[in-house]
Amino acid sequence: MAGTVTDFDGTEHGLTKKQARRWERFVQYAVVAADEAMAQAGFAQVAPEGAEGATEAGYLLPEGTDANRFATIFGSGIGGMEIFTAESIKLHEKGAKRVNPLFIPTMISNIAAGEIAIRFGLKGECSNSVVACTTGAQCIGEAYRLVKYGLADYALAGGAEESVCDISIAGFSNLGALSHAEDPHAASRPFDARRDGFVAGEGAGAVVLETLESAKARGAHIIAEVVGFGTSCDAYHITSPDPSGEGVVRSMRNALDDAGMEPADVGHLNAHGTSTAINDATEARAFCTLQGVGFSEVPVTSTKGMTGHMLGAAGAAEAIVTALSVANDLVPPTVGFDEADPECAVTVLTEARRDYPQKVALSNSIGFGGHNATLAIAPFKE
Repeated sequence: MAGTVTDFDGTEHGLTKKQARRWERFVQYAVVAADEAMAQAGFAQVAPEGAEGATEAGYLLPEGTDANRFATIFGSGIGGMEIFTAESIKLHEKGAKRVNPLFIPTMISNIAAGEIAIRFGLKGECSNSVVACTTGAQCIGEAYRLVKYGLADYALAGGAEESVCDISIAGFSNLGALSHAEDPHAASRPFDARRDGFVAGEGAGAVVLETLESAKARGAHIIAEVVGFGTSCDAYHITSPDPSGEGVVRSMRNALDDAGMEPADVGHLNAHGTSTAINDATEARAFCTLQGVGFSEVPVTSTKGMTGHMLGAAGAAEAIVTALSVANDLVPPTVGFDEADPECAVTVLTEARRDYPQKVALSNSIGFGGHNATLAIAPFKE
């Protein structure tokens, strides 16, 4: 069972045949998502033929955009697992001389950020934060800080993953983390009493960040505002969250403090919500603790009920869902949720809550190693 990107052909999304052949899938996903984000933000301008300063991909930043102040913060939790598997088999069966000479630069997780920067000619800070399933949120948070503190004027940020391959599925399965459900509609069930593990997913998400003043001056379509970012570490266990939820609470509080807001301001939580027993119960406990209640009526949703767990891409995709949620005054339902778990004392929606204005929403990510990250996202109001 897996949440795959079906029938994907990079050449149908603006990649050349050479790129589609050479780039690992996580890089292709990242570039396609970046293309969409940059186009929507008004930065992916196709250069006139022979234009000075155009990139090899044919893009030219709008006049007045300082490429040296345009950061690329894009990560992957694992990187190129498929080429790692294939080249390892080749090494074993055919010897070292047959290993692809481009194996290393094709596999490493930072290459997505590098290819994106090359594609658009972005010459500011270019980095890749690898913090397991927290990667996507962490990259967006770090990009937000660069812009907030004046270290960059713009930033393209997000995460990508190609986690649906034999070796990663085998590893997660043997760890006991994956669902054993045979029905795809009852496999990823965040916060449901019958949940039995997560469903592996893959894909990418990308966002463009800049100051509010800059976006207004450009006449950009502003979807929502990142108003706070918080992180913390459980310092507890390499795969299990601290069951008290204390680390997740600190991450959420740090994000709200950064935003100058209170727990009472939170309209909903887009939870990490993996559909594993301990993660969901821990996160629910943490959200109740944050609000100082035994049972929280503030709605909670998990995108993973629809997508599966995209690992390093999850936090980026979920930040986008959160932004669109507050922009449209709604909270989406959690697919797969039906039977409430007493251990998860939160309100999980089975139908969308509409006409629901919010001051701020939180998007949580939790990763192996004890990493926690929270983005506070508010609707844009004139």
